[in-house]
Amino acid sequence: MTEPLIKVAVVEDNKTTREGLESIINLAAGCRCVCVCPTAEDALRLLPKHQPEVVLMDIQLPNMSGVECTARLKELMPAAQIIMVTVYEDPERIFQALRSGACGYLLKRAVPEQIITAIRDVHQGGAPMSGEIARKVIRQFQNQAATTEAVDHLSAREREVLELVVHGFANKEIAERMSVSVEAVRWHLKNIYHKLHVHTRTEAALKFRAGSHLETNAQRTDSRTT
Repeated sequence: MTEPLIKVAVVEDNKTTREGLESIINLAAGCRCVCVCPTAEDALRLLPKHQPEVVLMDIQLPNMSGVECTARLKELMPAAQIIMVTVYEDPERIFQALRSGACGYLLKRAVPEQIITAIRDVHQGGAPMSGEIARKVIRQFQNQAATTEAVDHLSAREREVLELVVHGFANKEIAERMSVSVEAVRWHLKNIYHKLHVHTRTEAALKFRAGSHLETNAQRTDSRTT
């Protein structure tokens, strides 16, 4: 039985790069490029009509930036998984993109295999991101005073779901490991997003890891003073 195609869209102002990404996607098994847009404005107008599951978003677009476009697209298409495409590993801009709803990022120098792997990864619930950027993003979350308190409000079941999300498991795999339905996992994630004040599983995972880290450090401090 043939697996359904992953519908992908490209938002990129450089014609050569845009056409290159479109070609790479259409040549890959299990993927199809359903829409290409040169500007954020075109993306906001056209992507809701095509309903791509994954969007490759240039972080630096003319007029409206890729970061702002991502935030607006997530309002229009909450289920879309957005990967930022950038020339440099700029932690601050990538962090802003993640806060806006992106699920990861790709460097423009990535080879076709890396691009397709990232698309498949994010479609399965992953978050393509280098360790260096992940650490910097986590440090940003650690600077937020409410992080540990928010994590403390999670139930034991919600913590179990997030532990599996952190380890890269997709909803179906989490459901199988917890012996619950996929809908139950989605319901837990919805409650988690609300409690942690986030919008994506990437943000939830990073905030959970940051909160757990702070909690562990606090416990170590307490043990040394008793």
